[in-house]
Amino acid sequence: MLAASHPAILALVSYLEHDVLPSIVLDTDYNILAANAAYRRQFGSETHAPIGEKCHRVSHHYAVPCDQAGEHCPLRKSLDSKVPERVLHIHHTPRGPEHVDVELRPILDDQGRVVAFVERLTSVTLASAQPQQQGLVGRAPAFKTAVASLQRAAPAQIPVLLQGESGTGKELFARALHLGSPRANGPLVVVDCTGLTESLFESELFGYEKGAFTGATQRKIGLAEAAHGGTLFLDEIGEVPLAMQVKLLRLIESGSFRPVGSTRTVHSDFRLVSATHKPLKEMAAEGTFREDLYYRISGFPIRLPSLRERGEDLPLLCESLLQRLAGKHAPKVTAEALECLNLHTFPGNIRELRNILERARLFADDGFIRPEHLTEDIHPVADQSHFGRRGRNEMAELAHALETFKGSRNELAAHLGMSERTLYRRLKSLGL
Repeated sequence: MLAASHPAILALVSYLEHDVLPSIVLDTDYNILAANAAYRRQFGSETHAPIGEKCHRVSHHYAVPCDQAGEHCPLRKSLDSKVPERVLHIHHTPRGPEHVDVELRPILDDQGRVVAFVERLTSVTLASAQPQQQGLVGRAPAFKTAVASLQRAAPAQIPVLLQGESGTGKELFARALHLGSPRANGPLVVVDCTGLTESLFESELFGYEKGAFTGATQRKIGLAEAAHGGTLFLDEIGEVPLAMQVKLLRLIESGSFRPVGSTRTVHSDFRLVSATHKPLKEMAAEGTFREDLYYRISGFPIRLPSLRERGEDLPLLCESLLQRLAGKHAPKVTAEALECLNLHTFPGNIRELRNILERARLFADDGFIRPEHLTEDIHPVADQSHFGRRGRNEMAELAHALETFKGSRNELAAHLGMSERTLYRRLKSLGL
């Protein structure tokens, strides 16, 4: 084992001291041997470095290593693999909990044994682990998985396909991809592909010349041209008419197109982000979506979790959405109302939650949203028998799952599409 006073460690610490990225040096027993100036400024104290403390205690307030607390531990993985490991964690900072991109690199001795590690930390600005009035918010494991993919894809040029149910925040993810890219200073142009006929889609995307058709009294720049230097976001790309998909493919592959009624070719340099709630791969196999277009747009697929998979994010989302709706005077959600929301399945996901809260806040005269302020399908006061049937059905389903499922509670929660914390809450509320 290399001691902190070993010449190799001292040389490494001296080098890292002036690195702009926050960095710490660890031994194989999770002890912090050194922390550079950037780390002390961003995650600790200018005058005090957490030398000798356990990394999991400093970063997460855990008494045990991350892998024993239900997290992915890059140190444990790197110790086994002897190669760099990277993971997205939520760290405690002087500013509160934050998403942090952690890269861990092993230091090997002459015999190839891991003797220490360098951990470099990058604060993630694309998502927040605290309530905020704009952007992506969440802490749930399924959300962190999506953000980790987002963090890797954003700086690249690769086409991204956002897949998820309606209402999961695909446009917010697309905006985060744009803001995290080298094109952040360029435009983000959103094309809503739903409900557009073939001719309307073509004129919207490619533009048209004056006199190209009846009503074209002047030349119009298309959205593809408007996206030059930025990001083109094709929302609900699964709705694009089949006949238009070949022209869309040509645009994506060559970056060139012809406006409607024109003989000139226009070039546009953009980064492509697409989104859909439809199963495009199955549609391609069935012939209802072009297979070549599917493979062209899905270079980096990211699955966005439903709200059912983010049960533990519900209080955080409620607070953030209410701040966005009402600002500083936003009402609070009572524990009883939150429990009612926890039992709802949210087929409309975050969009449905926002609508529920927007309505409920209009009844919260004293600044508190209570169960009676929620819609009837959330709090069915008028039909207690329906509530009883629903409770009995859910109890029966959970009891059956507990009896027949062979895995751990964590695996059962994943199987049911919810977090482990939500599973325990529902078991408790149903008396199981």
